[in-house]
Amino acid sequence: MIEVRGFTKAYGERTAVRDLTFSVGTGEIVGLLGPNGAGKTTTLRSLAGILRPSAGTLSVGGFDVVRQPLEAKRRLALVPDDPPLFTSLTVWEHLVLTAQLYDLAGWEDRAGALLADLELSTRRDDLADELSRGMRQKLCVACALLHEPGALLLDEPLTGLDPRGIRTLYTALRRQAAAGAAVVVSSHLLAQIEALCTRFLVLREGRLLLDGSKPEIAARLPALRGDVSLEEIFFEVTEGPQEHEAS
Repeated sequence: MIEVRGFTKAYGERTAVRDLTFSVGTGEIVGLLGPNGAGKTTTLRSLAGILRPSAGTLSVGGFDVVRQPLEAKRRLALVPDDPPLFTSLTVWEHLVLTAQLYDLAGWEDRAGALLADLELSTRRDDLADELSRGMRQKLCVACALLHEPGALLLDEPLTGLDPRGIRTLYTALRRQAAAGAAVVVSSHLLAQIEALCTRFLVLREGRLLLDGSKPEIAARLPALRGDVSLEEIFFEVTEGPQEHEAS
């Protein structure tokens, strides 16, 4: 569903992402990990068609994000780290706008179910600027899921969510993946996403260091014990010698 091949993004003389290659299949929930400046947000924004790659190709559902942007964007949704909501629209009006933008028909029942799943039904008529940070995040997720995207990209989606909100979000993401979506989650909250993701991509300074499930990655790090945590893997890979490289 998601294909990235030789992706490079440069800003002038600074290269944010260099020769990145990976794929995400239907039903996968992939964690995109790395310290600040590793290239995570740049990768997600480029997949969403917001940034243009300097080199390489990115495709969603078989459609090239640069050459076939409308077809690619119809099949994806991006939940950014700072939800770009309209302060003068209510929760329900955001869903109405989303349905109009994607030219959806018969969407109302699905919208109501999403609000119920994400515990927003009682805030349906509230303006966006009356919502807490966590509720705004959940509204952005509801809008992203409304058109049933084949690829779902989330950049730091846990910001502002309480434990119940995190559990609610995870239930929605697992349901989306079970329905066939490819999900990519970027987060610094390693302990929170460890059990959610089926696979992890670890970036440092714009390069892909490791790609695999937690046991697969741990097996490539002999310095760590067998029951290693995702946090220990992260520090070993991102702060140790730059000798790890994805195969």
